[in-house]
Amino acid sequence: MAETAEIRATGRRKTAIARVRLKSGTGLVRINNELLEKYFENEQDRLSVLGPIQLAKAQGKYDILARVDGGGKSGQAGALVLGIARALKQADSTMERALRDAGMLTRDSRMKERKKFGLRGARRGCQFSKR
Repeated sequence: MAETAEIRATGRRKTAIARVRLKSGTGLVRINNELLEKYFENEQDRLSVLGPIQLAKAQGKYDILARVDGGGKSGQAGALVLGIARALKQADSTMERALRDAGMLTRDSRMKERKKFGLRGARRGCQFSKR
């Protein structure tokens, strides 16, 4: 990868969208202009975001700058995983097999089911009344 080159990738999960920029650097991860530790208080989310980097053995090689919109923190973490994995694949195509085997290059297509008319939720009906 060239010194000034910047790789862009997009990741999605539920209703969250992550736009990831990857460039050579020291391993800094900034999300919405905040450090990773400050943005994700939950350790599980932090570990999942760092998963593709650790799997590709790229700690300290790249700086990651990301903008995340929509969804909750867990969905945003999932979107970041996909975005970072796609960016790493572009940076070094030899990483693709390991990332794909770990399921990090597959978009999780599960979405919230819509509420139907006549029901209280997506599937829950009205409470039965005998009298």
